[in-house]
Amino acid sequence: MQDFFKVLFDNKILIITIWGWFIAQSIKVLLGVIVKKKFDFRWFVGTGGMPSAHASGASALATATGINLGFDSAIFALAVMFALVVMFDAQGVRRATGKQAQILNKVMEDIYWKGRIQENSLKELIGHTPLQVIIGSFLGISIALFLN
Repeated sequence: MQDFFKVLFDNKILIITIWGWFIAQSIKVLLGVIVKKKFDFRWFVGTGGMPSAHASGASALATATGINLGFDSAIFALAVMFALVVMFDAQGVRRATGKQAQILNKVMEDIYWKGRIQENSLKELIGHTPLQVIIGSFLGISIALFLN
């Protein structure tokens, strides 16, 4: 079991990918503290916001894979396609879901104040704007270049 963890922590590509995600999430928390003047741990583990940790981690993965295994490798091609799918999902499908949640929460609020039903609100901040994804991508690429 000890060998498993040694091999795991020696995996440079994995470590760079984790740093890409971690740094983006940390920036998101810092921005939240500056703007909202309070700390909320959910910002660290949650989705949505600036920059996109999904895009940062996926871009760091693809960049580190290209640097370490070759930009002409099949693994790099796989990592790039994975990153593109993650980024498309982050700013497309999940963003649309967040907008629908906002509308449904408004409907629920209207119904609640009229005394008809009471339900928990849906999570609205689950997707990213295209700018958040672009900034996250540049952040991930930069982290991978710096840590390699």
